[in-house]
Amino acid sequence: MKTPSLVAAATGTAVVVLVAALLFGGAVDGSVLPGIPSPGGLTLWGLPALTMLANVLGVLTVGLTATAAFLLPGDGPSVAAHGWRLLRTTTWLALGWAATSGALVAFTVSDLLGVPLGQLTRQSVTSFAFSINQGQALVAQAGLALLLAVLTRCGVSRALAAVTAVVAMIALLPPAFTGHSAGAGDHQIAVTSLALHVLAASLWVGGLAGLLLVRRHRRFVDTADRYSRLALACFVATAISGTANAAVRLGTWDALLDSRYGVLVLLKVLALLAVGLLGAAHRSRTLPALRAGRPGAFLRLAAGELIVLGAAVGLAVALSRSPTPVPETEAVPDPLVELLGFDQPGPITAARLFGSPLLDMFFLTVVAVGVFAYLMGVRRLRRAGHAWPVARTASWVAGLLILGAVTCLGVAKYAYVLFSVHMVQHMVLSMVVPILLVGGAPVTLALRALRKPADPQVRGAREWLLIVLHSRVFRVLSHPVVALGIYVASLYGLYMSDLLGTVMRYHLGHLAMLVHFVLAGYLLFWVLIGIDPGRRRIHPALLTVVHFLSMVAHAFFGFVLLQSTDVIAADWYVAVHPAWAQSLLADQHLGAGLAWAFGEVPAAVIMLLLVRQWIRSDEREQARLDRAADRAEASGEEDELARYNAFLAAAARDASQREG
Repeated sequence: MKTPSLVAAATGTAVVVLVAALLFGGAVDGSVLPGIPSPGGLTLWGLPALTMLANVLGVLTVGLTATAAFLLPGDGPSVAAHGWRLLRTTTWLALGWAATSGALVAFTVSDLLGVPLGQLTRQSVTSFAFSINQGQALVAQAGLALLLAVLTRCGVSRALAAVTAVVAMIALLPPAFTGHSAGAGDHQIAVTSLALHVLAASLWVGGLAGLLLVRRHRRFVDTADRYSRLALACFVATAISGTANAAVRLGTWDALLDSRYGVLVLLKVLALLAVGLLGAAHRSRTLPALRAGRPGAFLRLAAGELIVLGAAVGLAVALSRSPTPVPETEAVPDPLVELLGFDQPGPITAARLFGSPLLDMFFLTVVAVGVFAYLMGVRRLRRAGHAWPVARTASWVAGLLILGAVTCLGVAKYAYVLFSVHMVQHMVLSMVVPILLVGGAPVTLALRALRKPADPQVRGAREWLLIVLHSRVFRVLSHPVVALGIYVASLYGLYMSDLLGTVMRYHLGHLAMLVHFVLAGYLLFWVLIGIDPGRRRIHPALLTVVHFLSMVAHAFFGFVLLQSTDVIAADWYVAVHPAWAQSLLADQHLGAGLAWAFGEVPAAVIMLLLVRQWIRSDEREQARLDRAADRAEASGEEDELARYNAFLAAAARDASQREG
């Protein structure tokens, strides 16, 4: 069976499953009740059909670009011929994706307003597209898809292909931040788990489609082996994120069997398990058969896997349209819970700060993967007979654990409703966590532990890391002045404008803000005290000056906040301010004082480290001059210091002669 036929069969399976699941789950009801607006049959059936088409096109776009950039061997700095053909095919997929996402705007408006498509006004569609979160997400997805169509025609370099693949993955995510998950309580888990679920599943399914398109590549066995490792990671990520998301939507275990939504979830779980078994068969049987020159087994298993995955895609779309089980106690939603994603916390106590968790799937994943990958790298080094300092391991693990604590424990809840706690979270994420992570020297560990691919035309994780370290963009970002500018500008720009109130209202914006705190701090402290390769060699005296300027900027920021009489992000904090808390301005002044005092301790530690480096640098330079002098004395030649002293003496004689 040819690849287009396989894709068509998988798509057909997805359509059949989608229709059956929509009917079973109650997502499509064509009956018109008196007084109840109806969008009509075209919208009722066209919206899920377009949603599935958009999903399929997005999955194929991600899979083909990722295959071209990361799975296939290249041709020097360029993608191989098979990769070039994949990128050219992606152009049309991306254009179709953009058109479908744009059409979904009108269909979604029709569904929400209960108005047939032909009766929609331009104003209602435009207002939805640019003023409502769900419409903005679809417009953003359509724009990113158009960008992808352009990028696939801009060149054939492997770096550009990698950028294109990353943009494709980003384009998948905007709709994940709307719908059931964004409107549910506990959306810190629901939204992020859905985004991870969509991304992992798309790489898995799309990568398989890309693999089928390049199965006649002469080094297909190695490509299939790389995809097998990717598919295993995607299977684990899909299973964990899907379980977390389903738990939030179902609410209780009883809903898993007592509701039609729960039955659809169980069917999707069965599809996932079936594909997992097929993947295990690939690893145990198909890959050895490919190495033995028998490609038939691979095609049969891949066909079955793709069809089951198509059924899973149909179930996923049906679940996104089906009503979720809602307990009777939650029939009337609390506006504050919808805004925050959790009940407003009570007065601050130590037990509530550290014992009432607010789990966020993104940071939990970062902490778990970061600790696991680091420890595996240390284990690989030690197995090879190389030592790795325990202090670096402790520093890295401590940094990640503190990151998880301030983003997933009770302190994260209070950071939403109190500016003072938010400021403490900011200081920890931008100073304490980065300093500890920098002390772990993760780049050095990665370069030592990651293995170089046997094929020189294959770029593994180590090769991509080196490319990033040697890139012009990274050289600019790692300049001390630039790193300082990013750190200071983000501090003043967030709080001296209306930006804080805006990002706090959106889970994605809040997530991006916290990640930026960590990255901006990591960049600055990596420039100042980092030991990883790729860092600029700058005299500690200059770095001490840079750090002193950051301390001054930080202290002045705290002083400005202490003197301010205007409430920062008033629109947000007025809406969520607890009745038991002190006034907004008093809480803001408390946060300013905490920021001022809290930042002094890590800043002082960094200053001591820089002064120590400065002293050691001078000692090394003096030792070098002493060795040069000893060598010169032994050989009877003048050393550098002697020549410099002679130059000064000659200059003094010339000056005295001119005066005479």
